[in-house]
Amino acid sequence: MIAFAERCGAHDADREAAAQRTARLIEASGVDQVRLGWCDVHGVLRGKTLTAAAAIRALRGGVGMVSTLLIKDTSDRTVFKVFEPGGADDLPGLAFAGNLMLLPDPASWCELPWAPGTGWLRCQPWYADGTPVTLDTRRVLQGALAQLASQGLGMVCGLEVEFHIYRLKDPLHGPELDPERAAWPGLPPDVSLIHPGYNLLSEGWGDMAAEPLRIVQRTAQALGLPLASLEIELGPSQVEAVFDPTDALTAADNMVLFRNGVRQALRRAGYHATFMCRPPFPNIMASGWHLHQSLVNLADGRNAFTRDAAAAGTTPSDASHTLSETGTRALAGLLAHAAGATVLCTPTANGFGRFRPNALAPQSVVWGRDNRGAMLRVIGEAGDGATRIENRVGEPAANPYLYMAAQIHAALDGLQRQLAPPPATEAPYADSAERIPTNIPDALAALQADNALTTGLGEPFVRYFSRIKLSEHLRHQQADDTLDFERREYFSRF
Repeated sequence: MIAFAERCGAHDADREAAAQRTARLIEASGVDQVRLGWCDVHGVLRGKTLTAAAAIRALRGGVGMVSTLLIKDTSDRTVFKVFEPGGADDLPGLAFAGNLMLLPDPASWCELPWAPGTGWLRCQPWYADGTPVTLDTRRVLQGALAQLASQGLGMVCGLEVEFHIYRLKDPLHGPELDPERAAWPGLPPDVSLIHPGYNLLSEGWGDMAAEPLRIVQRTAQALGLPLASLEIELGPSQVEAVFDPTDALTAADNMVLFRNGVRQALRRAGYHATFMCRPPFPNIMASGWHLHQSLVNLADGRNAFTRDAAAAGTTPSDASHTLSETGTRALAGLLAHAAGATVLCTPTANGFGRFRPNALAPQSVVWGRDNRGAMLRVIGEAGDGATRIENRVGEPAANPYLYMAAQIHAALDGLQRQLAPPPATEAPYADSAERIPTNIPDALAALQADNALTTGLGEPFVRYFSRIKLSEHLRHQQADDTLDFERREYFSRF
């Protein structure tokens, strides 16, 4: 009988060797459970827990998954009416909530440091006939990277992620665990701060938050993630994690694993971590996810944004003073498609409140040289191999595969059309500049009107994504208490 992995065309001699190695590791580890995880459209891990023996079989045979997991909004409600005639016409293969198949990547095997006796494998979904599910967001990024590779380029990303950690007041009997108060979505937990905030990079606050930060560090390092630093951010209970750069797909995988691992490990220790942009408390600071990015030449691995010397006749306000021709065109592409890409970088109703003046968050579609008020911050100088562009528009709850795919398609259009950026801004909050969209409908309209992004991502994906996000927006607008909506859907789940 042909194994499902072979039917998909995903299994060859190399994958068979990897599957055998992973099977031996599972057996030698002594784990009795293996979680098979898949990242949904919201960036949240879903999956199944298998016995060790079943997980080994799943390396070749896969495991079934209900298809409606692809079409849920942030409340976990199924957006498309799959049981009604025509309700799933735009979603071939997803009608009637039938099964998809999750196929694990043998190379992703790890043991979860916070869950004794438990292993983990990353999966991607396939239709039962062995064809790939193109709506899978990891495949969206893989497709973008393939287009980039056709130009001889790859992408390197460094992650700089702000988030909040709180202490649970009652980890075992909090309101979210009271069966008499269960709801859909449920209540958020009761929490207190781990540091009082408004003392940026304070060593004293760092010591106050030492226990949860140690848990974050141990979790990240045990998962093999390239964590470089943990810092006290400005807001109450706000912290930041910074990671060394990797290739884009690895960086996206790492972000998914980091968020999931940190939340679970801290919960077991009596803490609540949230990657919600603006937690639902007064006097709080919004969190951003700053994506450091550069393109590299696949032939030699060199940074394609670096130039040996500043272009003749330029000043630091000119992009070509710092960036290579490839870099200037990529920068121009990111600017040209900033509005359309926004909802892929900041996908929640909560996240748009961050775009305000003088808040170390962007408000307008501008770039600046080492300017933290600008949407795009160019870092480096001629001859610097670490020259890069930092996009400051993202929120930490974003799906990393979509965030990075948006950057690639925007940059590619800049390269293909040989776009040129304007001079750097010295006034990132000036009223004259083009504004970043400030709500989900406007951001979705910008995406749908952006031909390069729609073509790159695929029109079926854009329609699908827009339908899911619009459902979330409408429920947010219709809620009697929008703050309560955000507490339940974002603070509790992200």
